[in-house]
Amino acid sequence: MNISARVTDERVADVRCDDDSLIVDLMDGRTISVPLAWYPRLASATLAERAVWEVAGGGYGIHWPEIDEDLSTEGLLRGAPAPKQA
Repeated sequence: MNISARVTDERVADVRCDDDSLIVDLMDGRTISVPLAWYPRLASATLAERAVWEVAGGGYGIHWPEIDEDLSTEGLLRGAPAPKQA
């Protein structure tokens, strides 16, 4: 039996938000969709602020400079919401 290893590439290819979700496309073709409510800064940002993002961390992170929010693909894949503010 020939078993080929699947190549994963968890680097960010594209990012978008709709009214309820943060959607991140990865370089390997997977798409992560998480509730926008998990990330209060993103949820309270304007559409224009959410649209301004950049790849960070060698391709494994996303940075929104206008709202100073940073997320990693590792955290998104793990299903980790933002920590609660004290």
